[in-house]
Formats: sequence, C-alpha cells, structure tokens
Amino acid sequence: MIKVIVNGALGKMGKVLTRCVKEDKDLELVCGASLPTGETTDYKLYINMVDIEESADVIIDFSHFSALDDVLAYATKSKTALVIATTGFTKEQLEKIKEASKIIPIFHSSNMSLGVNIVLKLVKEAAKALKGFDIEVIEKHHNKKVDAPSGTAIMIANAMKEVLPEATYNYGRHGRDAKRVEGEIGIHAIRGGTIVGEHEAIFAGLDEEVMISHRAQSKDIFANGAIAAAKYLVGKEAGYYNMDDMLR
Repeated sequence: MIKVIVNGALGKMGKVLTRCVKEDKDLELVCGASLPTGETTDYKLYINMVDIEESADVIIDFSHFSALDDVLAYATKSKTALVIATTGFTKEQLEKIKEASKIIPIFHSSNMSLGVNIVLKLVKEAAKALKGFDIEVIEKHHNKKVDAPSGTAIMIANAMKEVLPEATYNYGRHGRDAKRVEGEIGIHAIRGGTIVGEHEAIFAGLDEEVMISHRAQSKDIFANGAIAAAKYLVGKEAGYYNMDDMLR
C-alpha cells in the first residue's frame, strides 16, 4: 500500500485527486494540506505542509505556485518523493524544483494527461516536417483558472522550439501594428465557463492547415495521470523525472 499526501486537497483538482486516491486499492490517503475553506473532510487536513506530522511514500501537489516553498521544505526535510502537477511557476521556481530533485525524486509535469503528452510528440514532428508554416497555439480553460497561458500551452510551444530553436513567442497578439513576424509562435489563452481544458496547435501554410488538438472531458484524466506518476516515482533515486521518463 502506497501512502499518499495530497497538497491542495480542497481545490478543484485536489478534490478529484483525493477521491481517485481513495478509490485506488493500491493507495492510502494519509492526510491533505490546503488553505481553509470551511469544508469538513474524512481525512486529516493541515493548512501548511511543514506542519504535517504523518509520513508518506509520496506527495502529490495540485495546489498553487505560491505554495512551492512550503511543499519543497516538507518534502526535502522528510525525504518524501514528490509529484508536482501545479502550473504557473517562474524560472526561479523551476530552478528550485531542479535543486530539490538533487535531494529527493521529483516528477514534474504541467499536464498529467497521457493524451497531451502524445500531442507533445506529434507537434514536434509536425514542426520539423512543416517547414515555413505559421504556428499558433490556442488554449481554453474554465473561468477560475489563475495562470495564463496554461503550463500545457507553454509545454507545446517548448516542444516545437526544440526543433525550431530560432522561434520566438508572441503571447496574445494585439495592437494596431501586430503583423506576424516570421518564425514566431503565437500563444493565446481563452477563459470561460467550465471548460476543463482544450489545447490546439495550428500549422498554417499556403492553402492548407494542419491542426493537432486535445480536449479533456473530465478532470479525472489529470488525477489518474498524477496517480500513475506517483506509483512510478516511489522507490526511485533522487532526480528530476517527467512524462518522457514514464512513457519510455
């Protein structure tokens, strides 16, 4: 039985994740951490990770980028494996994650969906093959999502930049002089309603378009992906792991 702590337990994704953890016969939910909402839970809940007294095999973090220091402090002190599914990190925060991975095993992905990670492979191949095509990335999420563009949209753009190193990013093109610059990748964010998550890469050439897209139909796909990552990570040596490692 793998013992799990969920950080961000009372958030939208956290609630889905705690349910999925409790439904998995191989997992035990030890406790959770979350900002107080007035809700009651059937598991022990802490406000700050550093106050947790229980031990676990793995932490799954679906919280907020501002909570990174708290979760890293607990994970490194307790030498607990950590799955990070939170998005919106700065470059400095990403460096902190890399540094912490020298002490503990960390699995980090901005999107835990298997399908999205296949999309990353497909867009890279398309960018390599479709020379001279204009590229735009459009992402859509619910109206409660805080960061924009999504971590997944940036992952998609970064995957293409691996084969197009000279590409530049244009976030939310606008203005009276906003003509497309050769070699740029446009990245655009839409927020509305209860959209779970949609991502599309558009390759626009002369008289033809190629579109590679992914639509999430429920949050369970992200929770189940994070659980698969947790099971993969337990027992690993200290290091930085991602979906590419798990899908090999």
